Amino acid sequence: MTSLDFTKGHGTQNDFVLLDDSDGTLPVELSDDVVRFLADRRAGLGADGVIRVVRSIEVEEGRSVLESEPGATWFMDYRNADGSIAQMCGNGVRVFAAYLEQLGLVTFVPGVRVPIGTRAGLRTIEKIGEWFRVGMGEYSFPAPAEQVALGADSSVAIRGLSGIGGSDARPALSVDMGNPHTVVALASLEDLAGIDFTAPPAVEPVPPHGTNVEAVVPGPQIIDDRGHLTGHVTMRVHERGVGETRSCGTGACAAALAVRHWMTLAGVGAGVDDGRDAGASSVPDAWLVDVPGGTVKVEVEGRNVYLSGPAVLVAAGQVELP
Repeated sequence: MTSLDFTKGHGTQNDFVLLDDSDGTLPVELSDDVVRFLADRRAGLGADGVIRVVRSIEVEEGRSVLESEPGATWFMDYRNADGSIAQMCGNGVRVFAAYLEQLGLVTFVPGVRVPIGTRAGLRTIEKIGEWFRVGMGEYSFPAPAEQVALGADSSVAIRGLSGIGGSDARPALSVDMGNPHTVVALASLEDLAGIDFTAPPAVEPVPPHGTNVEAVVPGPQIIDDRGHLTGHVTMRVHERGVGETRSCGTGACAAALAVRHWMTLAGVGAGVDDGRDAGASSVPDAWLVDVPGGTVKVEVEGRNVYLSGPAVLVAAGQVELP
């Protein structure tokens, strides 16, 4: 049997098994079977995904990142719990950062952003207090412009949620955060609590590579301690290749971006909060997103998105692979 060193961590209870392959000596290939074993909550360690620390130069996608950012030494090799490869994971990036720090591979200096490689491209990380703030890159609405202008490009049917107008499905908006998301709005927290994510939602048209589905309920806006308008969203998420998770970082970004877009279409205001008049009706650029595992913060700057939240390393040890 092969013994494998591991660390376990989570970001707002989105949990991961972390593997150190920084020197290229991981004693086993990270196959689908190995990932599924490690992520198994009964026979293995239990996790929503597995993250390997590897040098960017060792991974094809990492070498592409190095062409534009030579300082991106480290690459986040992320796998879903079913073994499938994923482009990005917003909570996973923060936990990856905490792991790099624990391993002594990165020292976070206040105000300095550390570049890393992912399959979704370059990402940057800085540490602010006990939270990590991740530059998530640019977002997009991948649907044709006329559908984006209507606020919906697809429909989602979720077990336990009745549709609108006799249909079993509700309109939804696709958001690309380096990985695919489909966001559907619900009317109340009671509706949100009543949905059943034990079965995958039915999305039409069927996405070619699958999609994460976020069910969201917009909440009241607040004024933060700097006098800036801040939006609020509560969400649950069904992640492709995993099922329902306690949190999803890219999903939180997608949820905030979809609600922000719907607010703009509804005429709440097309402006951006710049602190000049916190009491004015406008669409916030800062959002608090509540997930079952906690709260994260999403900030929008032009087409760029930033995600802030905690990252906790809870255990380390060795596991015997069957």
